[in-house]
Amino acid sequence: MSQTITLYVDGACRGNPGLGGWGAYIITEQEEHKICGGELHTTNNRMELTAAIEGILFCPKDAKLIIWTDSNYVKRGITEWIEGWKKKSWKDVKNPDLWKKLDATCQDREIEWNWIKGHAGHEGNEMADQLANQGADQIAAQENSTDPKKKAESDWLLNDPFGLEFDEDSEENQDEFEQETALSAQRDDTAQDESLNTTTHGSNINVTTTDHPQIVITPATVDAIGPRQLILDTETTGFYFNDGDRIIEVGAIEMINRKLTGSSIHIYINPEKPVGDSENVHGISDEFLKDKPKYAEISDILFEYLKGAEIIAHNATFDMNFLDMEFERVGLGKLSNVCDVTDTLVMAKNKHPGQKNSLDALVRRYEIPARDRTFHGALLDAEILADVYLAMTGGQVSFDIDALSQSLDQQNSSGKREINVDLPIILPSSEELEEHEKWMKLYADKHGSPCLFEQENT
Repeated sequence: MSQTITLYVDGACRGNPGLGGWGAYIITEQEEHKICGGELHTTNNRMELTAAIEGILFCPKDAKLIIWTDSNYVKRGITEWIEGWKKKSWKDVKNPDLWKKLDATCQDREIEWNWIKGHAGHEGNEMADQLANQGADQIAAQENSTDPKKKAESDWLLNDPFGLEFDEDSEENQDEFEQETALSAQRDDTAQDESLNTTTHGSNINVTTTDHPQIVITPATVDAIGPRQLILDTETTGFYFNDGDRIIEVGAIEMINRKLTGSSIHIYINPEKPVGDSENVHGISDEFLKDKPKYAEISDILFEYLKGAEIIAHNATFDMNFLDMEFERVGLGKLSNVCDVTDTLVMAKNKHPGQKNSLDALVRRYEIPARDRTFHGALLDAEILADVYLAMTGGQVSFDIDALSQSLDQQNSSGKREINVDLPIILPSSEELEEHEKWMKLYADKHGSPCLFEQENT
């Protein structure tokens, strides 16, 4: 009987195009293997494909392979799109050399392809990601050792970390690449971080456990560093926060630097009034809620968990109005005074004007894996929204002026007090100015034109 081998494959790219690496973590019935490599000038998709090719080639041809990739571009390409590409003689297909090689490598093999969510704390996927970055480091070190003049280009700005440089090929808008950008957005480590919160360890939030039997707080499993973002949803007895409707469920999951840390909070709340017709939406009955705590009983713990984070919600005005009302009712003040707020509905309307932008519509548009939403649930909707948010904000860095203006309007209307602080001005030394001049010359030599700082001074 042939053996079964599990492979986790991943690619990485520092700039797109830029320095890239690939990695494959291979688990046989007897042992584990770790292989990696890289290229100086490549793209993320090419590294994803190379990781799959090299991982398969490493394995015996008679083995059954179970492959896990966090790239839907690779998974769907080899299982769905490739036959159509062949019929069209690979016309208008990007990376045809690697697709043909992958196709040939898969012939006469038994392979099961699977997609896995990237940067979600899965041990196999995280190992493949580490190997991909190791491959990029190794190829960079080799290049620097053979050509000392290139060592100066290790400067992170020269390597285009934000993917702002495009070659002609990378600007084409093929459907499969738009789908890949949306579906693999959660693995884009270079996306712009607009959060204004204080840097914290996700696992060091003051509230990680509680003895309250009705409050479920899951501690973080990923020790990430950076501003906290909480993807949040609520369920209520109705639509009108100022006319007696109350919150009956709160769910929020934590994300730091585009990685879900595993931390979450989930609470059912007795609204002290009948849920009425809203049960048809969320499926939560009066009978179910009768032994649940009142808002005043859980407010301190919930407020402590939420405060200081950037709250991300779909139609955030609805959720924040209810949360502000409930926290003010118990004397804690408005949550919006201690949190920044991002409304994904506003983002979606700016990004897709004139289209349906409900959560269900965005799930379909970005091909988020389907979940049963017969009834809305706060934690379920928060998990779905996390996928949608990562998809909408992933891919190449873009500056959405409308969304930014909307975000600033929300911040200005949140009632926060402005604090004016006179910051010290630190002037550069002569040595620092000299190094800066050298850097600008290196940039101009590499790109054939002066950098932005030099252009502004001419």
